[in-house]
Amino acid sequence: VIGQPAKSKRPKEPGENKIKPVSKKGKPKAPKMKERESVDSSLKSQSILTQVIHKGHFQKLAATLSLAAGQSVELRCKGSNVTWNYPSYLDTFKDSRLSIKQLDRYSQLILANTTAADTGEYSCWLQLCSGSKCRKDETKTGSTYIFFTDKEELFVPTPSYFEIVYLNPDKPAIIPCRVTTPSAKVTLHREFPAGEIEIDGTDIIYDAKKGFVFQHPTSDHKGIVYCKAESQGAPQISIKYHLLYVEVPKGPPSTTIAVSSSRAGLSDRVHVVCTVLGEPDVDVNFRWQYPGQKSGRPVIIQNFWRLINRGIGHTTRISKSVLLVEDFEDTDVGNYVCIAQNLQGETTVATKVEL
Repeated sequence: VIGQPAKSKRPKEPGENKIKPVSKKGKPKAPKMKERESVDSSLKSQSILTQVIHKGHFQKLAATLSLAAGQSVELRCKGSNVTWNYPSYLDTFKDSRLSIKQLDRYSQLILANTTAADTGEYSCWLQLCSGSKCRKDETKTGSTYIFFTDKEELFVPTPSYFEIVYLNPDKPAIIPCRVTTPSAKVTLHREFPAGEIEIDGTDIIYDAKKGFVFQHPTSDHKGIVYCKAESQGAPQISIKYHLLYVEVPKGPPSTTIAVSSSRAGLSDRVHVVCTVLGEPDVDVNFRWQYPGQKSGRPVIIQNFWRLINRGIGHTTRISKSVLLVEDFEDTDVGNYVCIAQNLQGETTVATKVEL
């Protein structure tokens, strides 16, 4: 049994603050120096974010908050120019349940009819603007992670039934089976060979806000896995995650160029192929320079990519750009230059075609 998309019941396996109003009576005493030093800086940053309990009653928020799914939540952030951050899917689906209003002295975020899928981090910060340029005021921020608990949905629902997780030896990898109930007991299981994966708390840890974190991924971790959660009822399992080990290290694109023929006749069909081998989750952008470009010579350019296995357990993304000249002419003689670019830089390669 696998997980279900958002907003649907997940099949299960068998078995399985009192609010104190703030009053201002007299002038508060200044804290001693030792007390000041002991105040956690993360708590100071919470000062501009509050939850509206009911009209006229507010509560400052701690690092986490648990609410029952189904109810509405109202958050307020002090300031006249506030920016919010919340689970990205609410933007992706333009969810009408979410409402944000900027008022004179605070910004208001209301999320109605909450579901388990709304579980995640909610944060705000004050923007400092000078003309058209704005920056985040690091001294005036607030953040809380809200668990919208639902006994029918122990795992935060996802829009898919299957996800790929890339294991890169240079950085931690996260299997994002987050829970809606922080007290739930969560275990990690391999599909083949079937069995539970030992969580040692060092190389592999579990974080209810993130999922299972592989601190130092290796090719031994590759395969298909799923998570299992238990909390006062039948166990539930997550969607499946396909762990692929990445072979290619970070850096500018590793690029090659090839041409169907370095010598072409008039009216021949000539194609030039630019190929990049890179990280599976890194996009590559291609640009071309060719002899007939300035004169408006028509060419056809097609880009595509796919994942390939190179060696045992190594996965690479192969990206290609193909430039096609259908009727070769004198103006097509010369150098064909391909520029491949990713987030780490760009690589230029070239080849020449003659008559």
